[in-house]
Amino acid sequence: MSRQLAQRARDAGRVLAAATGEERAAAVRAIAAALREPGFVGELERANAADVEDARKAGQAEALLDRLRFGAARLAATAQAALEVAALPDPVGEVVERSTRPNGLVVERVRAPLGTILMIYEARPNVTVDAAALCLRSGNACLLRGGSEARRSNEALCAGIGSALSRSGLPADAVLFVPPDRQLLDDLLKEDERIDLCIPRGGPSLIRFVAERSRIPVIKHYLGVCHVYVAEDADLDVAERIVIDAKVSRPGVCNAAECLLVDARSAQAALPRLARALRGRGVELRCDERALPLVAGGVPAKADDFGREFLDLVMAVAVVDGLDGALGHIARYGSRHTEAIVTRDAARAEKFLRGVDASCAVVNASTRFNDGGELGLGAEIGISTSKLHAYGPMGLRELTCTRFLVRGDGQVRT
Repeated sequence: MSRQLAQRARDAGRVLAAATGEERAAAVRAIAAALREPGFVGELERANAADVEDARKAGQAEALLDRLRFGAARLAATAQAALEVAALPDPVGEVVERSTRPNGLVVERVRAPLGTILMIYEARPNVTVDAAALCLRSGNACLLRGGSEARRSNEALCAGIGSALSRSGLPADAVLFVPPDRQLLDDLLKEDERIDLCIPRGGPSLIRFVAERSRIPVIKHYLGVCHVYVAEDADLDVAERIVIDAKVSRPGVCNAAECLLVDARSAQAALPRLARALRGRGVELRCDERALPLVAGGVPAKADDFGREFLDLVMAVAVVDGLDGALGHIARYGSRHTEAIVTRDAARAEKFLRGVDASCAVVNASTRFNDGGELGLGAEIGISTSKLHAYGPMGLRELTCTRFLVRGDGQVRT
């Protein structure tokens, strides 16, 4: 079954690669329209409600339930994101470099689709639509393997997407639903002659499973252990607003802040205020020995609380010695996802940007902005925390490679 699925996607990918940019954009617009049809919305809501209820009965955490819920409002937002992807410039065929060699050859480096992409993810039905829209717009076929907790939702979404593709004149097999079967996934990861790239999004166990078994190149969407560092000169009104948004707005997503770092020189004034604001919104604060006396209601941090992705209303807190102390802490515990500083000193901000190793470094804003839509990509297929070949949110350009086109008029080498 794995070989047949992979071959179907690869065959459809050849049709996509030959389609024009407008044909692919029209297909994405057709998908967005299909997602807004009342009949489909009702069908998806019923499927999603059944998924959520099963997950609740299984005792899944609220953070997972939040990611799994996909009602009319989130569906509408996802359809709008697909329209934004359709409106973006077509990356396929973009000339990155052009030169004329001394012998008269005209050499161009141009963008081209990667081919067939295997996307593996957990309880986020919106990823099904985002991945389909981004892959189609960039000329790639995709195999979408969501988690078992979202099976009904993902199957309904893929069926709707396939119907929209057929109506638009492109092959429905360009977006294929992969049942959440562990053996099937294991087999697909060996299809390196038919699948060009694998992108896993999920927890450590999923990432390890894929990385250890895959014969296909893997781009990891790994842990989001994100920090907010409040420097000694930070405006505390600004710092409070940023920290609350970064932790509380959606604690179950990968760009939520998991650790608050406060400069020792301002901790006496800053930390009690920030702690009150966080605790007032239900956040449990796990504090190192320097922070604990300054945090009313805080609890002592355990050894593994730093470097941990809580995905919940829980936050680690540490007092650090200046910018170098913050950078050292992040280097030790960060996951190269998103790191933020709150400061009024431009030189300190620039030093932070240069010194921190993260796919997105932020000055005086929330970590929640490391998101494809917020950064102007329309949507994202994932946030890469590895550096080959993409680092950060992966939009259209990150789903292409470059190749050479050479035009001559009879030149030979000998």
